[in-house]
Amino acid sequence: MPMIEPGLLLAAGDVSHFAYDLTVVLVAGFLAGLVCRRLKASLLIGYLLVGTLIGTGALGLVEAGAVELAHLAELGVLLLLFTIGLELSLEELIRLRRHLLVGGLIQMLMVIAPVAVVFALSAGDGPLPWKAAILVGVAVSFSSTVLVFQALHETGEGATAHGRRAMAVLLFQDVAVVPILLLIPLLSDQGAASDWLDYVQLVGVTTAFVAGVLFLRWAIRRYLVELLAGLRSPALVVMFTISLLGAVIYVSDLVGLPISLGAFAAGLMLSGNRISAQIDALILPFREVFAAVFFVSLGLLLDVRIVASAPLATLGGLAGVLVLKSVMGAVALRATGLTWRTAAGMGLGIAQVGEFALVVMGVGVTAGVLSANTSQIVLFIAVASLVLTPFMLRRGIAMAEPMPENSEAGPALVPSKGRAVLVGIGVIGRGVTEQLVKQGLDVCLIDLSPVNLHEHAAAGLATVAGNAADTNTLERAGVEHAVFVVITVPSDAVAMRVLAAVRDVNATCEVIVRCRYRGTAAEARRQNATVVIEEDMTLERVLALCEHAS
Repeated sequence: MPMIEPGLLLAAGDVSHFAYDLTVVLVAGFLAGLVCRRLKASLLIGYLLVGTLIGTGALGLVEAGAVELAHLAELGVLLLLFTIGLELSLEELIRLRRHLLVGGLIQMLMVIAPVAVVFALSAGDGPLPWKAAILVGVAVSFSSTVLVFQALHETGEGATAHGRRAMAVLLFQDVAVVPILLLIPLLSDQGAASDWLDYVQLVGVTTAFVAGVLFLRWAIRRYLVELLAGLRSPALVVMFTISLLGAVIYVSDLVGLPISLGAFAAGLMLSGNRISAQIDALILPFREVFAAVFFVSLGLLLDVRIVASAPLATLGGLAGVLVLKSVMGAVALRATGLTWRTAAGMGLGIAQVGEFALVVMGVGVTAGVLSANTSQIVLFIAVASLVLTPFMLRRGIAMAEPMPENSEAGPALVPSKGRAVLVGIGVIGRGVTEQLVKQGLDVCLIDLSPVNLHEHAAAGLATVAGNAADTNTLERAGVEHAVFVVITVPSDAVAMRVLAAVRDVNATCEVIVRCRYRGTAAEARRQNATVVIEEDMTLERVLALCEHAS
């Protein structure tokens, strides 16, 4: 077998240059993450700001637009979109269909029109042609599905009425990006009548692609899920997941569809089955690393010198876009049935300019519709609005009013008593689960094995497959918002690691820990366990303790 020389893996053989750029990006992202954790701020804010700092417009440590970094950043976007598809179910999309169409369409149209008018009358380089102004309006109308999705689920608001309806508006935008990208060439001087025929042909291709996704989703659930679960091999699950993701992305590109749509479709294929949570847990490390590269690279693209040359246009544009999108978002969400107060709050949360705007702008510059300076102004507005999003979304969630849902809500609503998390499914764990459900708590179960969780997930309970000693797993289970945590794992050493992780995430909730040895029980009490269950306690006694604690 012939040896592959390292230099041949990169286009120009410049391995050292690529290694340097990647190292700077990762170290900068790591340092920014440390600072943000200390300040309890969103990691994405740190990634965006540090990317701007190390880019060519400031310190110049990394050159923006490096091909290899661009590929890694694009992979980060694909993994994020894959995760969104994985954590959504087709049934949820069907339940949201009215809100998706009504809210999404109103929001986009009411943003595109005024932004296009403003840029047609005046922009950083003077008035834009109307085709270019429309494209800017389209780009600005996009919000950040990735950022809002993560923020809603980190705060436990993803299953609420306002959280789902805000996501419905954002999902409409994600779907709309497909025809928009296809129409951009028609705005350029190269657009011709034949392009319309190509567009009609692509509608047929898209329909066939969607049909294929639905069929494969059914086939995977029917034939492959049981096989993979029975093999009990995380490595094989990862290999299958990555293979499916790559294949769907390849097919989508082959038929002329955006690869981002392929990544989302691959996640949707694997959603709603017994191994979905396990796949999410296994892919998480890859997703987080590549996402960091993406958001740092996004900051690299911003040239602060161009932005500083037109401060009124950039700062005024930022303020105007945030106000406009907040108001129009509120109007759109009000049309989905939310109260004005709640709609206004969530309008704040979706007022940012999202990552798909940058994709649209990039295609527009390539097609000759937009200038680089106009693209930089929109890029500044996008980056600055993304930085402000966590603060605006937190304020918006505080404005939201509780709202009873109808049948569209599904089983994900949180009961009024709060959330309880149980770690470890066994004889005691099953009995405790039944007791907590009877008391009206929103129960989430954590276990290493998705097989153990299957029957509980089928019964409508929230489940997370993963290592409970990992704070990421606990955050996905909503431990930071829990009022009650029960740890019933068979190993005392594991129980202590889980207890320490729980206290790192939530220092105030009540925690019941099951221990086999008295020495471990003493250690658990030192780590602020509320109640310690010793090995010789009966199930009835344990249930009585749980009832008293909850």
